[in-house]
This record gives sequence, structure tokens and C-alpha cells, in this order.
Amino acid sequence: EKLRVSEPSNAYDFGQIINAVNANKDKAACADLLTVTDPKKLPVLLSNKLEGEILLIFIQSLEHYIAGKDPGLAYQHLFYLSKAERFKVVLALLTKNEKEEVQQLFDLLSESQSDQYSLDDLERLKKVYEL
Repeated sequence: EKLRVSEPSNAYDFGQIINAVNANKDKAACADLLTVTDPKKLPVLLSNKLEGEILLIFIQSLEHYIAGKDPGLAYQHLFYLSKAERFKVVLALLTKNEKEEVQQLFDLLSESQSDQYSLDDLERLKKVYEL
């Protein structure tokens, strides 16, 4: 059964949806969540709950479902994700393979054109992601 996703109004709702998405490894539902969520609200909605597997399912959902259709939205989410509490901690714990997944998303975005970001913006953000 497909997980129905609507815009979360607070960190608790967001957390509940993330837990369900993560339990099922449902990248399509995660992409739906990221599509209806204002990227600017991401740090607040994530609160202090960012973990490696959450970061990864976000990255995978952005890569497989969003970057191709809306690279600007994918960039915005990456940008605001990096502002979330615990981001540096989570980033430091990623394995080599997981870092490669993040790199693939950046590669995809660098091949896409968007008025939301320049290649310089992308390069700056890659440094934030320690790539």
C-alpha cells in the first residue's frame, strides 16, 4: 500500500512520516514528502532527528525521483539539509559508498540546468558536503 504523504505541519508530524518512509525504505514516498515540504523548513522540521539513514534516503529520493524533473528543488533541499542540526555529525559517519551516492547526486545536478543554482553554488555546496 502506497504511503500517503501530505505537507507536515510540525516536526512531530514530519518525524512520523520519516519513520514510516524509512521503515519501508520507500524512496517514492520520501520524494513525495520532499516535494510537498518547503526546503527552507527542513532544518526546523528535522529538529535534532537527522541520522545517517535519513540523510541517505533523502539523497536517494532526490537522485532517483526529483533531480531529473526539478534540479532546482533538489539543490534547495541539499542546501537546507546542510543547515540541519547534527548534519556535520551525520556526514562524518557516512561510509565511502554512502559518500559516493551523495557525489552521484551532485554529478546529476551539475549536468542539469536550473535558475535556482549556478555551478559555483554547486561547488560551494559540495565542499559543505565534504566532497
